[in-house]
Amino acid sequence: MKLNLTEQSLPVYEALSSAVRLKILTQLAEHPMNIKELAEALQLSSAIMTMHVRKLEAAGLISSEMAPGRNGLQKICSLAVDSIEIAIPRKEENEYKCHRTEIPVGHYSDFVIEPTCGLATVDHIIGSFDDPRHFWDQERINAGILWFGKGFIEYKIPNFLLSSQQPEELVITMEIASEAPSTNNNWPSDITFSLNGVHLGYWTSPGDYGDSRGKYTPSWWHHQTNQYGLLKKLRITHEGTYMDGLKLSEVTLDDVHILHKQWTFKLSVEDDAEHVGGLTLFGKGFGNYNEHLIFELYYL
Repeated sequence: MKLNLTEQSLPVYEALSSAVRLKILTQLAEHPMNIKELAEALQLSSAIMTMHVRKLEAAGLISSEMAPGRNGLQKICSLAVDSIEIAIPRKEENEYKCHRTEIPVGHYSDFVIEPTCGLATVDHIIGSFDDPRHFWDQERINAGILWFGKGFIEYKIPNFLLSSQQPEELVITMEIASEAPSTNNNWPSDITFSLNGVHLGYWTSPGDYGDSRGKYTPSWWHHQTNQYGLLKKLRITHEGTYMDGLKLSEVTLDDVHILHKQWTFKLSVEDDAEHVGGLTLFGKGFGNYNEHLIFELYYL
């Protein structure tokens, strides 16, 4: 769920402003429950629980369906979202214009990787598992997901900035995760990012997620394989490089030669990393966000 600071998001903020409703969401994060079960778990009456559930339903945070029970129909509640993102605009960003470029995950220009590895379109696996040679298959341009245990993958991105335009910030958005044998939500991996040969920093992915099916992951995709990742925003500004607002390094736009007509973006899992846990990159047709790699250059 994506929220902003407009009145349209108020029902969600109001629903989350209750300690009781937060506890309800915590309960439902474990498994779906009916009204009576929720009421007993939180030691409330069914009438009060029904009121709270309606508030959460109206906000789109939970969904409910009627199902047969011992004493007739019962209302089964379950979570409708697994994450919430709040976009808080900065005043100066309102003045920016933007060059936006989408790069499909299969449109890489170079790689050196080690198994486990593989890639797939929304219809089928490309080649076979754990054979890096298939990363040069002509079908790779249609890939919606790729993964590898160690090494790097590299992309070329055109820069459409004009000489009269002043760059202020580059935002790179991607859905990524670790790469574990099968899946493992607790499988840390240090993923390093570089732009134009300049080391930006690294982010530790917590795991390779398979606890629930990816929202856009195809129905034929095996349930014991990578299902979804985390949506991450890497920002390079005149003050430094940030991941979701946390500073990764002092590297600035000037340091990465942002005025080059073509950029080279590299994602890697290094041999000497503390956590060598692989990398999975999700594109359209897989994961929870249905997005390519997105590069947004804001300028004045």
